[in-house]
Amino acid sequence: MVERQLRRRGIHDKRVLAAMAEVPRELFLPTDQRRRAYKDGAVRIGEGQTMSQPWIVACMAQVLELSGDETVLEVGTGSGYGAAVLSRLCHEVVTIERYESLALRAEQTLHELEYDNVVVGVGDGSRGAPERAPFGGISVTATARDNPPRALFDQLAPGATLVCPVDREGRELLMRFRDGRSEAITGVRFVPLVTGE
Repeated sequence: MVERQLRRRGIHDKRVLAAMAEVPRELFLPTDQRRRAYKDGAVRIGEGQTMSQPWIVACMAQVLELSGDETVLEVGTGSGYGAAVLSRLCHEVVTIERYESLALRAEQTLHELEYDNVVVGVGDGSRGAPERAPFGGISVTATARDNPPRALFDQLAPGATLVCPVDREGRELLMRFRDGRSEAITGVRFVPLVTGE
């Protein structure tokens, strides 16, 4: 996976590559989906949600440019795989999942595999986790309409990056937001970001 799917497609951060090689992707999937763990595509995990393809997970982690001492917010825990990868790159991950069944399964897997620096919460991730802010990076794993929620920008530490897929006029783009600037990274396809608003 690291050579065929990641390096060839521009993933060069050595820490990200090491994290992707270390975290056992298959163990975050339902048993009947594990044979698809390393295929270059998204995998269904229940509740209408998916685990992103390996390259997207690595790309989003690389875009955050983490140094290792940050607390990172992840919006959309899903299987817990993305949080596990991020946990190898920062001090702590706070991850929020809307679907309780997915959150509980992810929390159990993370606990069993001893990813002890990940905190899983259930709720509306678009509101962030203001009690834990500011964050040294925020990763959103669902597509926002037009722009990420304002609450997430408000919880971002100065100089930190928010990475989020955004739907702009029917085109989904993975975007990097930092210091008031935005940059399109690549075209993507994610499930929609559901908010309580």
